[in-house]
Amino acid sequence: MVQKRVDAEDPEAMAFLGTHYLFGSLGVQKDVKRSMELWTEAAELGSMDAHYELGCLFDNGKEVPQDETKAVRHWEKAAMLGHVLSRFNLGWLEHDNGDYGRAVGHYLISAKMGDKKSLDAIKDMFAGGYVTTVQYAEALRGYQVAEEEMRSPERDEYWKALSEWEGESAK
Repeated sequence: MVQKRVDAEDPEAMAFLGTHYLFGSLGVQKDVKRSMELWTEAAELGSMDAHYELGCLFDNGKEVPQDETKAVRHWEKAAMLGHVLSRFNLGWLEHDNGDYGRAVGHYLISAKMGDKKSLDAIKDMFAGGYVTTVQYAEALRGYQVAEEEMRSPERDEYWKALSEWEGESAK
């Protein structure tokens, strides 16, 4: 089924299958080269997930030589398409490089998209004096709006069941 969608040049199917080639899961043998090929083609077709995965691959340098420039380029493309984790990663890189203004900009955008890690990063930067009260309030308001928009009885039920299951698993 997935291969049929890949053959039809479905970028999301390509990104999905690329992930499984990277880890050798879903009945396919681990093949980093094939994973890269699928993600590259999917990215060219506009898959934000493929751009994100390529960014992660180039950032960590385990399967391919580390290349921060390529990682940033892919995360920027994914972020422009609305990929929250890519936006967070760009903020993290800017923070790590000492450009706190740009980091805050990225974190604000992703916090307003409902990303808790971004909100926490802004909170930490606020405590460190790198974020103004206005910026922190803006991030908090944006995060709360996103959370409210995503809230549903089904989602609440899922999180409750997951929490109960994790509690049982920890015993």
